[in-house]
Amino acid sequence: MTIDKDSYGSLALVYSLSALAVVLLFVFVRIPWLTWPLTASLLWFCIWQTRFFSVPDRKCSGTDNLVSSVADGRVVIAEKVFESEVLGKEALQVSVYMNFFDFHANFWPVNGEVTEWKYCPGKHMFAYKPKSSLENEHTWVKLRTASGKEIMFKQIAGGFARRIVCHADPGLKVQAGKQLGIIKFGSRIDILLPLDAKVKVKPGDLVRACESVIAEL
Repeated sequence: MTIDKDSYGSLALVYSLSALAVVLLFVFVRIPWLTWPLTASLLWFCIWQTRFFSVPDRKCSGTDNLVSSVADGRVVIAEKVFESEVLGKEALQVSVYMNFFDFHANFWPVNGEVTEWKYCPGKHMFAYKPKSSLENEHTWVKLRTASGKEIMFKQIAGGFARRIVCHADPGLKVQAGKQLGIIKFGSRIDILLPLDAKVKVKPGDLVRACESVIAEL
């Protein structure tokens, strides 16, 4: 497990503010039964933040035809939808919601090539709300596999997220299981699949990035 390279600044800020808070507690509060529990809580928060911004080592299950999860989390949607923003047609949607305790690094779901991508600024509603897919800050990426199948996914910022990192570029060759970026704090991933894909998960399932197969093309 390593620290995400785009998160060093965020972690440095968290550590600095936590250290300052501890100093202020001991200088101005000086109440042992209060300062020590608060210090322990801040230490736990720093440890948790380190995990939050880490990139886990995972065994890859994605291939040209097997679609692995882009993120850790819980499946909240697995159904046919009309995708109006990019595709303009019906598709199978699998949405994975990441809470504060999940790793937030994201990984390529299949082997293939990036055909299009776009960053879209927007609101910061809680990511489990249906409207967040269109109205929240997000990126969308379209991929084409070697067999010509096309899938799309969206990185959607949540109520507290203020930055999405996506290392996509048209023409980029990608490999399933390699890191594509990170969403900082609570967020959601929408994966849009062809109608003939075989979805392997259902709402309520817990999935792990790279390792959990969510669909077969």
